[in-house]
Amino acid sequence: MVNGEFIKENIPLIKILVASGQAIQTPFFILDTGFTGDLQVTPGIAKDLGLKITGVTNTKIANGEIVAVPTALALSSMEGITKNVQILISKSMPLAGISFLSKFDYKAIVDCKYKTVVLERVF
Repeated sequence: MVNGEFIKENIPLIKILVASGQAIQTPFFILDTGFTGDLQVTPGIAKDLGLKITGVTNTKIANGEIVAVPTALALSSMEGITKNVQILISKSMPLAGISFLSKFDYKAIVDCKYKTVVLERVF
């Protein structure tokens, strides 16, 4: 089980380990059920991890606009399980999406009343 937290009253965050080469970071990611990808990081995090751009994907953002976003590959680890993930690199906030949760077989429990976030592995 992975516990997260809320900031600013309504933003659910989870901490995720991301690695590329010898670089490892564990930033907080916004749990975004509207984001269908794996992970999105800022250019600063991408630089610190030494991510190499492997492509560009056209992505629909919250306002409906389609934008070209650079992508890279990295490793991510949750509760001792490591998976390959696709990283989108954007000036927006770091996001964890539905595809990420599916890869790690998690269900998300977001309790807005008590301001808790829990990821539970589904077997």
